[in-house]
Amino acid sequence: QVQLVESGGTLVQAGGSLRLSCAASVLTFSRYAMGWFRQAPGKEREFVSVISRTGGSTLYADSVKDRFTISRDNAKNTVYLQMNSLKYEDTAVYYCAADAFVRAVVGGAKYWGQGTQVTVSS
Repeated sequence: QVQLVESGGTLVQAGGSLRLSCAASVLTFSRYAMGWFRQAPGKEREFVSVISRTGGSTLYADSVKDRFTISRDNAKNTVYLQMNSLKYEDTAVYYCAADAFVRAVVGGAKYWGQGTQVTVSS
C-alpha cells in the first residue's frame, strides 16, 4: 500500500512560481513511477507530468511543457512539481499519483493522494 500526501498548494499571482511536493509512505519508493494530475472546476482530471523510477525519464502535457518541471528525491520518498510562469488556467486541484511504470501512471495510476489546491489569480 502506498500513501501519498501532497503539499504546497496556495494562492499565487499569474506569472508567479510554486513548488508542489508529494511525500510517499512506502519503503520501496524507487520502485514506483510518480506523476501529477490536475482537475479544474467543472472539468475532468487531466495528466500533467510523470517521472520514471530513477528520474531519468519525464513526460509533460503540452499545456505545461517548458513551464513545469517534475523531479524526485528517492532518498526522501518525495516527488516535486516546480511550476513557473503560472497562468489563470493552471488553477486546479493537483493530485500526486503512483504506479509501477510510467505507462501505468499516465493511463490512470493505482495510488492517489488527496490533492492540493492551486489557485492562480489573474
